[in-house]
Amino acid sequence: MKKFFYKSSMLALVVGVLFTSCDPEIDAEPISAGQGVDFSKYIAVGNSLTAGFQDNGLYREGQLNSFPAILAQQLQLVGGGDFMQPLFSEAQANGSGYLRLTGFTQTASPILTPVTTNLAVRNTNPTLYTKYTGQPVQNLGIPGIKVADIKTAGYGSQMGNPYFERLAANAGQTYLQFVEAQAQAVNHTFFTNWLGNNDVLGYATAGGFSGQLTPLSTFEPYYTDMINVLTANGEKGVVATIPDVTGIPFFTTVGPNVKASLTKAGAAGFVALTRNTPQRKQIPVANIRDAAGGSVLFTLTGSSYAPLIGQPGGKYWRDLARQVSPSAPSAALNQLLTVYSIDTTQAFGVSGGNPWPSALLLDDDEIKDIKDATIAFNNVIKGEATAKNLALFDANAFFTSIQGGTVINGVLHSPAFISGNLFSLDGVHPTPRGYAIITNEVIKAINAKYNASIPQVDVTKYRAVQFPNM
Repeated sequence: MKKFFYKSSMLALVVGVLFTSCDPEIDAEPISAGQGVDFSKYIAVGNSLTAGFQDNGLYREGQLNSFPAILAQQLQLVGGGDFMQPLFSEAQANGSGYLRLTGFTQTASPILTPVTTNLAVRNTNPTLYTKYTGQPVQNLGIPGIKVADIKTAGYGSQMGNPYFERLAANAGQTYLQFVEAQAQAVNHTFFTNWLGNNDVLGYATAGGFSGQLTPLSTFEPYYTDMINVLTANGEKGVVATIPDVTGIPFFTTVGPNVKASLTKAGAAGFVALTRNTPQRKQIPVANIRDAAGGSVLFTLTGSSYAPLIGQPGGKYWRDLARQVSPSAPSAALNQLLTVYSIDTTQAFGVSGGNPWPSALLLDDDEIKDIKDATIAFNNVIKGEATAKNLALFDANAFFTSIQGGTVINGVLHSPAFISGNLFSLDGVHPTPRGYAIITNEVIKAINAKYNASIPQVDVTKYRAVQFPNM
């Protein structure tokens, strides 16, 4: 499958070259940097979506295909300079490790295998990555960071984000200080800022079970402080909104199978815990989202437990206990079962005694919280774009517009897991092709705001999910 993708792209490229070379009347698209903007020194601020995270890890291929790297390549056509990324070395190219698709089960479920060789891990407890010593850097993306974290002293070494610890100049440095120092070292003239996703995503992927949504009273002043740093000398740039995370494969893949199983069994509904409490909630089967509608979402993390619905057993609770206390899982299991009043001899998911865990789904109330926070945060982002006269990439509107799929260069792209071409194997982060598509949307925003004519990239030259040789 991988070979087919590349051969198709090469065939299209060869045909295009032949036809272009045969017709001297075809004019190239005009290229222009537009008005009032200098692309010579570009920096990128953000989280995992900026760093190039994909397949549940940060590794060299993802970094090289990050949207800032692709954008910098296009900016070089209109006066942009070199773009320094904190790349993992070729010897440690697999970085943090990631997931690889190695096959499919008899029921067509994907087999995802962790890559554990050629890692850039210098310590395992706590996890620390090989320090990057090249300075300055221009891709400042830090996986996992929230707007709420940007003023936290020691966010890398003391608060435990190994991606920031790898880059931070000292143990007490905040991310805001880091950005300001790198911006000054680069003497930046242009920027992208795509912060804010994790201020809702962490709560969402935990099913509302742990963590919290960032309060608006924190998000607004912190986000404004970051924009003030990035525009301190009148620099221009692009800010991006937060997509509706409930539309990504992480939340839309499992539900249809659960709904089909419950419907086949004649079940009217199921029982689930809600939030971080022992409270049970009765949820009708009709409320589970699939192609026909519904709202309740199951997480991709829950796919391992979905086949257990209706069967007595405590696999989820045993797995959770091992995560809570690897050294004493039995004690942790007893505590979990007691706190949440779980009886694992009852039917999983359809019994009040053994309900579906809150961490593996989003119910209506949790989804409303997420959507309300996303709207409020995006209003802040849009307000800053207006106040500072910046370009705006409305990622929320874009990802909403492609929920039903979109055809690009004759190829269908959709949010479908694995087959949709857009999202990688973690169900949250894009594939290299997905990042190329995002880059083109950012370019559209730049062109529209600054009257520029920056060429877009051919997204078919970037891979989607890599299938095993079968």
